[in-house]
Order: sequence, then structure tokens, then C-alpha cells
Amino acid sequence: MAKNLQELLDQTNPVELLRNSQIGSYIYPVVPADFSSWIKEQKAWRDTAVLYDQSHHMDNVFLKGSDAIKLISDTAINSVANFAVNKAKQYVPTTASGHVIGDGILFREAEEEYVYVGRAPASNWLLFHGETGGYQNLDISVDRRSPSRPYGHAVSRQYYRFQIQGPNAWAVIEKLNGGPLEKLGFFNMSTMQIAGKQVRTLRHGMAGAPGLEIWGPYEDHDAIRDAIVEAGAEFGLLPVGSRAYPSNTLESGWIPSPLPAIYTGEEERAYREWLGVDSYEATGTLAGSFVSDNIEDYYLTPWELGYGSFVKFDHDFIGRDALGKVDPASQRKKVTLAWDPEDMTKIYGSLFNVEGPSYKFFDLPLANYGSANYDAVVDADGTVVGFSMFTGYSSNERRALSLATIDPDVPEGTELRVLWGEEPNSKKATVEPHVQLPVRAVVSPVPYSTVVRQSYHGGWRTGYENVATS
Repeated sequence: MAKNLQELLDQTNPVELLRNSQIGSYIYPVVPADFSSWIKEQKAWRDTAVLYDQSHHMDNVFLKGSDAIKLISDTAINSVANFAVNKAKQYVPTTASGHVIGDGILFREAEEEYVYVGRAPASNWLLFHGETGGYQNLDISVDRRSPSRPYGHAVSRQYYRFQIQGPNAWAVIEKLNGGPLEKLGFFNMSTMQIAGKQVRTLRHGMAGAPGLEIWGPYEDHDAIRDAIVEAGAEFGLLPVGSRAYPSNTLESGWIPSPLPAIYTGEEERAYREWLGVDSYEATGTLAGSFVSDNIEDYYLTPWELGYGSFVKFDHDFIGRDALGKVDPASQRKKVTLAWDPEDMTKIYGSLFNVEGPSYKFFDLPLANYGSANYDAVVDADGTVVGFSMFTGYSSNERRALSLATIDPDVPEGTELRVLWGEEPNSKKATVEPHVQLPVRAVVSPVPYSTVVRQSYHGGWRTGYENVATS
């Protein structure tokens, strides 16, 4: 019986392990699927205002002590040279080979207090190095994401976490504040009062307009949420359910779930021995039409995910030597793929064609059916030129879209094919019998939304440098 991830990998090919996972789809837990209609909720983040409840689907890692910043610097491709108190920034760690493990947001809440918020791969990396890296003055702990299937059991977190976003977001925020509120710079933090309680705030803008992320003790969750919903009613604010929520990134351009590149490499052996057989890395699902027996074919560099501008060589960090040898111009680039409407109609038509083939179900508004999604993207000659990695539908754009990374010499406007569906012998829980279908898709900008592209701050969504998040 395997006791850790390394022992599990000693028994099987990591690709086989992950492609045949029975864990099911990646779930955004606890928050109800819908509060109105997912289409109305999508349109509200473009036209009026929304309340995102982010309290349950991410880990919180708490780092305290004078060595906390050293741990961050030692493991992040980003510079921490200008990381002041009451600032936040993207956190992107890589392996010794220079491949991405994951990403999330770091909040510097006090001089020696930080909180990482994001998915498990980067959380686990921080915890491992915090525990084994010889940091003398460091207290590190984790509040794990809520269970995917709580089955009616009580769920609690240390923090609630909300975002108020959309064109009317600032009007809602100022009503809650009882008057004008200073619009701090992007990713700057402050405080405000809501329902008689002090809350922490982060200037954000996921929907292409000024907004805030707010958080505080979880016991205040209901009071704060009720106050926001009440204040937002006159401005058209809608709470967003867990069904629509993850699809917002299709318009704004973040690829949330690359495969953590930790399954090979002698430098990462101790980490694999630390990871349990129940860890995200051991149980996650690798989904999609791209199949290789070599797990390293799924690894991605920062440039391929749009993080190239974050790589700073002003500090020593894990992966620095490998990244220093990379020619950025040779790397694949992040794009949006706009899927052909006729081919999408063919996919849905197969649901009602009793005599014809059945194609892989394309769920709405998010069609992903694994933890990490890799559909093969091919050119006119059938050559694989990249991966389609996050797929769904935007009612604002009236398009099926996917976020992808493709060869750098493929120009915008090129028609490619996304191979939709898996090979016939797929054993994963989320795959029903079907045949594969090449879907035409046009290489398009990222972010795809003109609204977001013209108004969003530089950084990981646009590929341009942003000091606040680098």
C-alpha cells in the first residue's frame, strides 16, 4: 500500500494515474449552483454588478515571522523587492526545471504576516518548503478549501471572502460605506465598514471595472453578505452561483489549472515523498484529447501561461537557473480560441440524433471535466500546435471559448482545430461513451472581452507587466 505520492508513482505511470482518476469533476463547493440564472449572472458582471462568494473553493496559507518573506522570495519567480504592507501580488512558483506548479494571490496584511489564497498545488509547495527549508522564524499553517461534497455536514472557514465587481460595483461599495471611498491603486489593500463591522479590502477588477475583494472572520459571513445584497439591489447586483462563477475567466483570460509539474525530477523527489496519496497531486484528473505517455509533455513554463513578465532575476529562487536559459520568443503564447458556432451546434445536435454519433457533452457554462484540462489543438496539417486548457461558454459574447497556449508563430485570426473528446478507452468517472470531434476555432486575443482588454490593468490577464502583481 503506497504511503505517499512517490510510492504511488513507483507503481504506475503518472499519466495513467491521473487520466484514470475516479474523483470526478473539479467542484466549486458549498456556494449554491445558481441564485437566478447562470446567463443572468454572467450578464450582470458585464452590465450591472455581481457578488462573488469565494469563501470556499481556495486554500488559505498563513505565514508569519521574519522568514516568511524569505520563503516567498526563495520559491517565487516574482520579485519581492517592492512588496509593501497592504499590498497583494500574484505568486507563481516553479520547479527546479523551470516549470509552473500553480499560482495564487499573496496578501501582505502586516509587516511579518502574509496570506496565500489559491489552489492546492502552490499551497502545498509553500507548506513543504516552509516545513523543510530550515526557516527559523516562520509560523506556517493552512486552512484548506471546503470539502467538495460535504453531504450536509457543517462547513466553516477562518475567513469569508467576497468580491463586488461590475460596472456598478463602486456605487454599491460607496452605498455600503455611507459615502465616497478612495479608489486605491490596483492590488492595494485598506479597510472599510460594512454592517457595523470592519472588513479588509483589496482593490480588484475581475470584470473590467473598479471593484473590491473583501474579507474578515467567517462568523461574519452572513451579515456581510446580506448587507451587500441589500445595498446592491437598486444597482442591479446579482449574487453569482458556483455554476457561473468559474466561467468569468473565459472573458478575462486567466488559466486556473495547469498540471503541477512535480511528477518527475530528482530535485522534487522529497516533495513527492511528502505529498500524501490523498493529495490534490495524487488524486486530480488529467482530462482532454491530448495524450502522451510522458508526463513532462504536460508541463508548462511561465511564458506559456502568460506569466513571462513576472520572471525577475533580481533574486535567487527555485527554477532560476533553468528559466535563465529559456528564450522567451521560442515559448508558446496564451490566446483565446473562439469555437465555431456550426461545430458547436453539431455537438449539441448529437444529443438528439438517435442514429448518429454522440460527441462529448459540452456542459454550460463551463465544459471542463477534469482538474487539469489538455485538449489537443492542431493546424491544417494535423500537427499539434498547443493545448486548449479552459473551456466554456460566454453568454456575453455568444461564443464557446477556450483559453489556450499555442506555438508563437501562429498569428491571430488563424483557424485551428480543437480535438474535443477523449480516446475510446478512457476510464475516468466524468467521461461517457462518445466519439471525438475536431472543432474549428479561431485564434483570438486574450482577454477576449473587448471591455476587459481595454480597461483591465496589466499583468497575468494581458501579458503586460504590472508592478503591483509582479
